[in-house]
Amino acid sequence: MDTSESAGAPFDLVVIGAGPAGLTAAEEAQRRGWRPLVLEANSQVGGISRTVRWRGNHIDIGGHRFFTNDARVLQRWQEWTGGRMREVPRLSRILYRRKFYAYPLNLCDVLLNFGLIDLARAGASYACSLARPIRPEVSFADWVSNRFGHFLFRRFFKSYTEKVWGISCDRLRADWAAQRIAGMSLPVAVLNALGRGRGARSLADRFLYPALGPGSLWEAVADRVVAAGGELRLEERVVGIAHRDRRVVSVETEAAGGTRRMLPVQRLVTTMPLGDLIAALDPPAPAAVRAAAAALRHRDFLVVALSVARPEIFPDNWLYIHDEGYQVGRIQNAGNWSPQLVGGPGTSLILMEYFCSRGDALWNQDDAALVRLAAGELAGLGFADTCEITDGHVIRELNAYPVYDEAYRSHLDIIRTYLEPFGNLSPAGRSGLHRYNNQDHAMLSGMAAVDVLAGVPGTSAWDVNIARSHHEEQVVAS
Repeated sequence: MDTSESAGAPFDLVVIGAGPAGLTAAEEAQRRGWRPLVLEANSQVGGISRTVRWRGNHIDIGGHRFFTNDARVLQRWQEWTGGRMREVPRLSRILYRRKFYAYPLNLCDVLLNFGLIDLARAGASYACSLARPIRPEVSFADWVSNRFGHFLFRRFFKSYTEKVWGISCDRLRADWAAQRIAGMSLPVAVLNALGRGRGARSLADRFLYPALGPGSLWEAVADRVVAAGGELRLEERVVGIAHRDRRVVSVETEAAGGTRRMLPVQRLVTTMPLGDLIAALDPPAPAAVRAAAAALRHRDFLVVALSVARPEIFPDNWLYIHDEGYQVGRIQNAGNWSPQLVGGPGTSLILMEYFCSRGDALWNQDDAALVRLAAGELAGLGFADTCEITDGHVIRELNAYPVYDEAYRSHLDIIRTYLEPFGNLSPAGRSGLHRYNNQDHAMLSGMAAVDVLAGVPGTSAWDVNIARSHHEEQVVAS
């Protein structure tokens, strides 16, 4: 083991993870005059917001719209990109039984696409939800059924949501709906259809986007951190976190070649999954805390990138696939985000997103089988002939979505209660807080984590995005 850095603390802040939260924390620390060290287990920065290069294509593995209500975040984006982000029109729709429905749900589409019998069923179901609402609202199914009726819940919410999370909507907590899709309901859809609703806000209708994908922004931030005297180490993962008297004193890392070293810590921001953080602590956390951390679940996913010899396929940024007969959950059309993402003229880059869990049947398929599956489903949906699909590439992403199951809140409370007294440690980011945050909220949590470690009163990364503020899903299109 290399212990050459164990004698002193050459860095004012150690950051675990080079995603949006970690890199923002490092850059924010430099604004305070601190020297940061960023440790990233992967070979590329950006986390789930990275951009993968493949044969001239640039693959945005999650579809990362840049929109925010926070002036600090917007200022950082403009500063980091020199104001050179594209403004992109937003179009996202649901595809169900070969018919398109606006997302968020638009009453006009329902009226046009439904038959009289389905309209009557939807109306009767909604009337029933008004007369006998589910109380208390515990699950996602409860929350949506109360606002749309059980018929529309089953038609437009159940299948896709269960694809994403891998659990029944009866097990998914209402917290997720309250955070992500508050403001959606059948009455709101009616008012918007009549021109009397709130209308779509500019943040939902248009969004900013780097021409070469979100990863290009985070690579620029990483370069900025290094140029200002910070350090970034790729392919170096944290395997141990030593602490005494509720303070972190050092972290143990393992580099790609197997070399291990101990690094002293003055302050620590961690974006690693909470389960991994608790498991890395030395001495170990109490048994109840370890059990709570082990019980937190994440959903993983796969992106199958397909090169298609057709310049135009559909106009959306992405489509939500609600048909139960297809395993694909969402389909991105990369050229509609930025033409520069697409590697060749006269072609399209289509990204087929599959939600799964490591070790399940879908995850365990080899890449060639996954490309065949994706190509067959794209053709089956009518968007391309299989002969037009010329190539494919698979990207696997672990810990993409923190799961809001029936017990997650109690587990999270136990972990937070244990970690908060640590005087020089602050979690941040989606996995670090086990919260389904947008990219801007991850950034805000990184800023808040630095504020906490700087002793700013009344700050906490845990509280970022507790009160839902500006998710695009809140807007019901008119």
